[in-house]
Amino acid sequence: MSEQANRILSIRRTSDLLKEYDADVRLIVFVRSVLLVLAGNLLFACVAQSADEVRPIELHPENPHYFLWRGKPTVLITSAEHYGAVLNRAFDYKKYLKTLQSYGFNLTRTFSGAYCEPAGAFKIKNNTLAPAKGQLICPWARSQVPGYPNGGNKFDLTKWDPAYFNRLCNFVVEAGRRGIVVEVVMFCPFYDDSMWKLSPMNAVNNINGIGKLPRYDVYTLKDKKLTAVQDAMVRRIVQKLKDFDNVYYEICNEPYERSGQSEAWQTRIAEMIVKVEKRYPFKHLIAQNLPWRAQNLPKDVKNKVMPNPHVSVLNFHGASPPNPVALYYGLNKVIAYDETGRGSNKKHRTEGWDFIIAGGGVYDNLDLSFTVGHEDGTAKTNAPGGGGPVLHKQLKILKDFINSFDFIKMKPNNSVIKGKVPEKVTARALVQAGRAYAIYINGGSEAKLLVELPQGAYRAEWVNTKTGKVDKKEKFEHSGGNRTLHSPKYVDDIALRIRKLI
Repeated sequence: MSEQANRILSIRRTSDLLKEYDADVRLIVFVRSVLLVLAGNLLFACVAQSADEVRPIELHPENPHYFLWRGKPTVLITSAEHYGAVLNRAFDYKKYLKTLQSYGFNLTRTFSGAYCEPAGAFKIKNNTLAPAKGQLICPWARSQVPGYPNGGNKFDLTKWDPAYFNRLCNFVVEAGRRGIVVEVVMFCPFYDDSMWKLSPMNAVNNINGIGKLPRYDVYTLKDKKLTAVQDAMVRRIVQKLKDFDNVYYEICNEPYERSGQSEAWQTRIAEMIVKVEKRYPFKHLIAQNLPWRAQNLPKDVKNKVMPNPHVSVLNFHGASPPNPVALYYGLNKVIAYDETGRGSNKKHRTEGWDFIIAGGGVYDNLDLSFTVGHEDGTAKTNAPGGGGPVLHKQLKILKDFINSFDFIKMKPNNSVIKGKVPEKVTARALVQAGRAYAIYINGGSEAKLLVELPQGAYRAEWVNTKTGKVDKKEKFEHSGGNRTLHSPKYVDDIALRIRKLI
């Protein structure tokens, strides 16, 4: 086939692929595709690739506690904004995603727009989930009827807003180009009436008279018309994002908070995602946010709640210490620390190290340094959480550390650490027996660690979690059994990398 024929065929394939996209997205993708063909090589990441070119992020077939994405074993680590990058029209998401990329972060969460927050909610200043007046954009189109309390007209739940879906798709495009996965969160409970008063699903905010019920009944299947609206929204989002490889879905953020478990409703949403994707060649992963603290567990459940069978990613919030990893590890799914809570940057750094070395596959710090006007993550942070450039650099060290191992072949095994550690100090180990050991010590200022190693020659490196530098290293021959390793002096925490020399 001639070069010219190849070019024509490539353009035709691209054109066929774009039939379900809105006009603006079609134009962007078509222009990029033509440039690719004319240049003769890949200059841009594809917006929506054909089934024979890409697979969405999936569980790794050799070790389903981690991901396989774009041909590589993947752990997702990030410090990301408060989920309003798409629904808040004023937020410059390109600048934000560029900042994540600069630190090597590869995940962001985003809420659909069915839920937003009023200014001042949770004492967060400049909250990205609290759009300024007139800045909310969501799946449903505005009507001609005025009266939405945060500016603009009420919503029509029978019509879609093309501008929203263009923004959503473009956000995913820009994330994919930068090596970032997007966790699309379909719904969120209404923590108090102030949130429910802003939702398009509330009957006072739409012209359809749908949603005449209290906030704690929104996700219970009690209102058939409202459930149909929710079904349709999920179906539309899944259809629009079907061709992207950097997406997975979460059913509902914190469904156990203030609204009960609503398990039948969660099952319905998961099944809707599966049903829509049946006719598509590849399926996207589904995540479920599960409770693990005693105060959030249903009264008739001890220890843990079992996930929906369609779910592959188990999300936990405030998972410090990393107890959910051990509790759910036997299910052979990715276990995610999907949102941090209150605390200092030190707390968020140590929580990330603890969770990943415990065997977790996702760490997502809730970072309030990303705001409108400070999409580069330089805003001064305030309650309830932390963030900013210092923490970003430190979490990059964690990402680089775990990626320095063939972690697919590793599993948590604290039993290789012998003897006792000092009071208020913890030591965790992620191990490929006889080959590689990732150890993290949280607490203290100097460690004398007893590690069980098979016979062989090894290199040990003590990594500074604040600078990324190797503060001490040694090579040694070992006859087998326990080996004492002395750390350098450190502040708060330190990591140890042991590899067998070939």
